[in-house]
Amino acid sequence: MPKILMRQKLRQRRDEFATMRASLHDFSAPPDPLRNWITQSHCVSGYVPFGSEASPLALLAYARRQGRETALPHVTHRDAPMRFLRWQMGDTLYPGPFGVMQPADDAPEATPDLIVTPLLGFDRRCRRLGYGAGFYDRAFAQLPTARRVGLAWSVQEVDVVPADSWDVALHAIWTECDWIVNEEMPQ
Repeated sequence: MPKILMRQKLRQRRDEFATMRASLHDFSAPPDPLRNWITQSHCVSGYVPFGSEASPLALLAYARRQGRETALPHVTHRDAPMRFLRWQMGDTLYPGPFGVMQPADDAPEATPDLIVTPLLGFDRRCRRLGYGAGFYDRAFAQLPTARRVGLAWSVQEVDVVPADSWDVALHAIWTECDWIVNEEMPQ
């Protein structure tokens, strides 16, 4: 199935699921491996959920309680690289060019070593289907030692995510039901 059709189908599936069940799980109690990664990290980046995306905000609050710096992505336009800017709960957010809330342009830069990423779909090999702009794949390529964790609802799982040469696999994916590890990658 072409990525564009897969994105449409998965967005609808996620929206329907989130309407019925999303309030039952807030991702506030990370599994042991993720807790360990947070402990080993200096800076944890998440995102402000858009629509029916699984929310990492409770996870970012957990990271702050563990004394970790937290950050959010910041974009200016489609061709510019995504930056990570420091942010913590209570800091003012502003709408970015794609409607996603993000820190102010002048917030201090951050270099996350643990990146929690949104996605539309995933498979058991920890391949991620994003929104198609490539922001996260480019950021992952710029931060190759950062651990990459997808946050998703279980209904977003597919048998195979089609991969292009620039797509970067995740280290793990956390759903309301499961912690899925990429066995092909060092943990």
